[in-house]
Amino acid sequence: MSEPLRIALAGLGTVGGGVIRLIETNAALIARRAGRPIVITAISARNRSKDRGVDLSGYAWEDDMVILGERPDVDVVVELVGGADGPALALARTTFEAGKALVTANKAMIAHHGLELAGRAEAAKVAFKFEAAVAGGIPAIKGLREGAAANRIERVYGILNGTCNYILSTMEDTGRDFADVLAEAQAKGYAEADPTFDIDGIDAAHKLSILSSIAFGTAIDFRSVTATGIRRVLAADIAQADALGYYIRLIGMADTEIDAEGNRRLFQRVHPHLVHRDHPLAHVDGATNAVVAEGNFVGRLLFQGAGAGDGPTASAVVADLIDIARGDVGAPFSIPVAELDAAAPAETGHRRGKAYLRFSVADRPGVLAEITAAMRDAGVSIESLIQKGRAGDGGEGDSDQVLVAMVTHEGPESAIAEAMRLLEGSPSLSEPPLVMHLLEE
Repeated sequence: MSEPLRIALAGLGTVGGGVIRLIETNAALIARRAGRPIVITAISARNRSKDRGVDLSGYAWEDDMVILGERPDVDVVVELVGGADGPALALARTTFEAGKALVTANKAMIAHHGLELAGRAEAAKVAFKFEAAVAGGIPAIKGLREGAAANRIERVYGILNGTCNYILSTMEDTGRDFADVLAEAQAKGYAEADPTFDIDGIDAAHKLSILSSIAFGTAIDFRSVTATGIRRVLAADIAQADALGYYIRLIGMADTEIDAEGNRRLFQRVHPHLVHRDHPLAHVDGATNAVVAEGNFVGRLLFQGAGAGDGPTASAVVADLIDIARGDVGAPFSIPVAELDAAAPAETGHRRGKAYLRFSVADRPGVLAEITAAMRDAGVSIESLIQKGRAGDGGEGDSDQVLVAMVTHEGPESAIAEAMRLLEGSPSLSEPPLVMHLLEE
């Protein structure tokens, strides 16, 4: 058997500990599949004395993790520290400067600096792999780069954040409201103490920008992703969606289009949707992730599984290491950085579909007429409309507030935007309207 692939591991949190356990537990199997053993030679983390439930005595320790990239007894660095900048980015740059390969689960770093790092990897002729950065143990990136490589991908979308999916599906099952379920998710460890990145859609936007680049051969463009989270989804919205035959899910969606001048434009949006109960994403519950890719020959592909956790994420990390041990380098984003298309962000006004609109309004005469007049003047056709007393947090409700919910007929998004503009600042509205698009079967 060939010489071992020697790796250094930066970051010994949940995933780092999982990588060590997986490599130790499945060492013989991994060696057979990789064609040579994969061994850990050096490690680094913020706290050397912390008990991580694994024996670290056999590995060299570096207090400065950046040094891992320069060690002569290391072939590949695995970065599991996280963060778009700081030590993680410094380690990545040092690793490529030293002519070594890098495996990372750091979606923020890739979303912000992926093109730079891919360019450095290509110049050094080494591998840069990040399967674990998107959807944990689901081989979504491999599925796009390899399994669907012969296809033109028309659209890629999915449930990319397990915390949001856990909250929404728990609200669905229990009838409880957002704040209550979020607190429970934090207590159980499904949500961070500061859940902003998750519940405001930023984490999903990082992942979507990576998937977009691989799916469409476009330069990664996180800054153009429009992200709306789930903070404002009420139990009443969940119940109304169910009555209409839909479930609410936070969906990241991307596609490309050709504008009037013949230029390709990139659409990327993270947004809560009403998903038709016959769509496969409607039944993705709990902390599970799922990615859908639609190819021009293969049709619809669904990748579903655990989107986080030590085992699934470690599995994706070690799968990348096995590929490197086999000699797989390849372009990090499927095609060389210089050939990626710098597509401008797409306009959304002409996009057509149905929408769910929810208004929290004062309970007085004329309010409903004001809303429907704005819809009429903006050219929005209403398919169904429901008015009900508010029960915001599961209590008795606010007697002077009601919820007005409606579903529109299919039409351009520009019409919805115009209706919202006409209602902006109205004293009848106690808060801005909630807009969620519909994802049909």
